[in-house]
Amino acid sequence: MRKYRSLENITEEYFNNNPAEIDAFLTESFAEYAIDGDSAALLSQLRVIARVKGISSMANEVGMTRQGLQKALSSKGNPRLDNINAIMQAMGYHLVPQKLGTHTHYTDSP
Repeated sequence: MRKYRSLENITEEYFNNNPAEIDAFLTESFAEYAIDGDSAALLSQLRVIARVKGISSMANEVGMTRQGLQKALSSKGNPRLDNINAIMQAMGYHLVPQKLGTHTHYTDSP
């Protein structure tokens, strides 16, 4: 019987082997979220990077349990903004506002 790996496992392995690509991945993940508002996808992407960085050490740095961090970053998670900010800081990033450009369309109409 064949054993298949999940997309998250493949992505995690890729970033373990190519850590320099994490910056672009996170930038693109937040850019996509700004357009589609798909929080489950964003949390999934953050969960992958958290596993690359080490869930247990990140949980300690954030002040959460390992299970709490995993729950916050689950597809059904609904973390508070201060939790997301702490998670991003533990990853080595911070949340900053970015002015919308004329090339980006954030309207409700097509």
